[in-house]
Amino acid sequence: MLNQYETVFISTPVLSEAQTKETVEKFKDIIKKLGGEIVHEENWGLKKLAYPIQKKSTGYYYLIEFKAEGSLIAELEKQYRRDEKIIRFLTFRMDKYSIAYSEKKRSMKKQKSEN
Repeated sequence: MLNQYETVFISTPVLSEAQTKETVEKFKDIIKKLGGEIVHEENWGLKKLAYPIQKKSTGYYYLIEFKAEGSLIAELEKQYRRDEKIIRFLTFRMDKYSIAYSEKKRSMKKQKSEN
């Protein structure tokens, strides 16, 4: 059975827009190649970090929600660690409540944009 996961990563702020997109595509491709199915993604853009990481005070935040086997996570996180453009990441398995909340949030956003 596939679980649903949410992963957020922060890439270094010194990247150009093209490099940022390339980094996002790289991790989406990794998820797809390992048999994952992307459900939703959000670009949160450049944000101030709560505390400096590697002497940087801002970073590009990106969220990807996907369905996959649990074995995919170890490989995905290994790829995050290997990529010097990624300064932080967090992946967690969503339970039925967080999936419902996420879907509700998306539908409310959709309604707002339609009005």
